[in-house]
Amino acid sequence: MGGATVAAVGADAGPDLDLPWLRSYPPGVDWDMPFPAETLPEMFDAAVARFGARTCMDFMGRRWSFTQMGALVDSAAAGFKRLGVEPGTRVGLCLPNSPFFVAAFFGALKAGAVVVNYSPLYVEEELAFQMRDSGTEVMVTVDLDPLLPRVLALLDRPGSPLKHVVACQFSSALPMGKGLAFRVLRRKSIAPVPRGDGRVVPFKTLSGKATPPVCGARPGDVALLQYTGGTTGVPKGVMLTHANLCANVRQSLAWNTAMREGEERILAVLPFFHIYALTAVMIVSIVRGSTLIALPRFDFEAVMAAIRRCRPTMIPGVPTLFKALLDKGATKEDLSSLRSCVSGGAPLPAQVKDDFEARSGCSVTEGYGLTEASPVCLSNPPGEGNRAGTIGLPVPATRAEIRSLEDPSRALPVGEKGELCIAGPQVMAGYWNRPEETAAVLGADGFLRTGDVGIMDQHGYVTLVDRIKDLILVSGFNVYPRAIEEALYRHPDVAAVTVVGMPDEYRGEAPAAFVEPRPGATLTEEALRGFLKDKLSPVEMPRLIEVRDALPRSTVGKLTKVELRAEVLQRAAATAAAAQ
Repeated sequence: MGGATVAAVGADAGPDLDLPWLRSYPPGVDWDMPFPAETLPEMFDAAVARFGARTCMDFMGRRWSFTQMGALVDSAAAGFKRLGVEPGTRVGLCLPNSPFFVAAFFGALKAGAVVVNYSPLYVEEELAFQMRDSGTEVMVTVDLDPLLPRVLALLDRPGSPLKHVVACQFSSALPMGKGLAFRVLRRKSIAPVPRGDGRVVPFKTLSGKATPPVCGARPGDVALLQYTGGTTGVPKGVMLTHANLCANVRQSLAWNTAMREGEERILAVLPFFHIYALTAVMIVSIVRGSTLIALPRFDFEAVMAAIRRCRPTMIPGVPTLFKALLDKGATKEDLSSLRSCVSGGAPLPAQVKDDFEARSGCSVTEGYGLTEASPVCLSNPPGEGNRAGTIGLPVPATRAEIRSLEDPSRALPVGEKGELCIAGPQVMAGYWNRPEETAAVLGADGFLRTGDVGIMDQHGYVTLVDRIKDLILVSGFNVYPRAIEEALYRHPDVAAVTVVGMPDEYRGEAPAAFVEPRPGATLTEEALRGFLKDKLSPVEMPRLIEVRDALPRSTVGKLTKVELRAEVLQRAAATAAAAQ
């Protein structure tokens, strides 16, 4: 790995800067820490060498040691090379949590590729847009219906850059008995893999025994394109380098002083295609030598079976996960093995935090991040420094400033409200092929405009109070009103659409769509839901669809959201009051 280090932002000024959070830093955590110049494959190989026989992943009861996972990664890397993957080739992963995800992620990086994460929840049009925008040439997915047919359809689209689809046999990752039962009882869920088409390659063929390639990637090379809407509703590929992601892993490990090396069992139900789970769950756990108790999706009975069988010591989650465990009946005994939990992706309601801590006996710490920062930026310290209602302190080597909403170059003193801006080694290289949008959020001084409005107190703790971004946080996922509005506008009888976020007790927020029909047309909620079924993913589907004669407009005729936002908030408040 070499001895070079990457200096912390602000390190040249030393720790005596007027940084309020230094007064509150937990013992043993160095804000001014340096970072090795390393790549993700180097991180992975070091973990395999150190923790060899320890269980790396438990997937539905089947286990892989670090040594076995290392062999799977190496053979996948060699297979990608045989497919023609070269440095810079974009390899897409459209996968649920599974050993295939770990193997394909690190295998593609070892082959020199840039990984592109895709949500398996995407409809075909969403997959196609991201494929074209990123230039994805190889896509890895599983043989499940309707996912595999959606991905295969991309091969024949006009102008498609996709050359190969790697199809993983989902049942082969299960324990023998479960795999057989899945093939027999769930055979209608299995999509056939085309034979004789050289463009479609079974994963077991890809991962045959071979000498793995030597990864030629450098720390500054782009490792991942992670798509997000950023500060607008247009999906953009966030360019995260090996250095960005490795630094964020090191920051997370330094911060979580309660995490014991080689001893933790981490419940991994958050999807790895999401940046929070990719970095702070999958990679952090592997580097620390933890066991990933991986599940392909959230199913309460499957989650409880995994908890009772594997006795996790940590749960990284989003607020809806903790609320679901409470509401669906997880007992104190079920949760008794937990030592700590981390919540991110959306604001954590104080009641959920209090109730889960009372039930489980462990603390829940809230943190903050965004895709453009790999993602972790701030977090509450474990233990006494954990302050409910705040997103905590900047993690090591990270500077946070509250800046004027009118002049983003001007930092505000503590106690004043403004836009939260972040600088640190985890901040992205920019948006893929979008220099103007990069310049709009990433200043010349290296500070990233987050689009979130907050206040920093005299001790360095940040509390978020508003959001500039026009997005809706549904169970920690970014949902962009524009995507829903555009889908509804495709209906021939829709004249106007406005989508806003509405409070949702379970998911935090949910989309609410208000629709104005064309003159003389008749629209119903049921008909519009049927129309949207193949155009939006489940998290994007509006909870409320309301047809109105006319929608609010400004004096110049522009659709406005202020009145509708106020209305849905008023409705939610009235409903909450009536329930008391």
